[in-house]
Amino acid sequence: MILLTFTGMAQSNQVTPQVQVSGEGSMKIKPDYAQISIGVEIKDVDATKAKKENDKIIAKMIQIIKESKIEDKDFQTQRVHLYKSRDYQEKIDYFVANQTISITLRNLNNYEKIMSDLIQVGANNIQGVEFKSTETEKYASEIRAKAVLDAKKKAEDYAGALNQSIGKAILISDQSSIIQPRVYSMKAASLEADSLMQEQTLAIGEIEISTNVSISFELK
Repeated sequence: MILLTFTGMAQSNQVTPQVQVSGEGSMKIKPDYAQISIGVEIKDVDATKAKKENDKIIAKMIQIIKESKIEDKDFQTQRVHLYKSRDYQEKIDYFVANQTISITLRNLNNYEKIMSDLIQVGANNIQGVEFKSTETEKYASEIRAKAVLDAKKKAEDYAGALNQSIGKAILISDQSSIIQPRVYSMKAASLEADSLMQEQTLAIGEIEISTNVSISFELK
């Protein structure tokens, strides 16, 4: 009985020969909307004046957004700050008031105009513009299948080099990611608002969605 017990334990602890590989599936698609983070920053030695000027510009920005027929659900206040700072070179204390609005722009054709209009009324801080697509989930299954096939091909290559073959998958680890590059983050005060209305300042291009998977295959 003791011999049978130890034999059973040895068999259960036997390591299955396996090969672990990673696979990637990706696809480039055209974005159909953008997430814009834009706001205003005002500096003044008087906290009340800084806040009032900031609120005045934000009110104009919201008016521009509404006139651009952007629905209420597609814009909201993101951050509101009022803090004291110091210019150590000039030895002057001042207050900084800033506020940021997040906008979901569903019609990319309106990008140039709305950005120009917002800058003209006082927006001076562009936190970032991120392109996205409503089609991401539509292609999710396709790129996952590509990732699995890519991993399987690698496993077959490795096993073949050893005159072996692969069996069933033992473990699958999903490492999905979506690459949607942030376009820029800059101070809008350095931009010429008039030129924004006359020239195209942003190339939309494509975004890449990708999935990474790690799979362990039985090695025969």
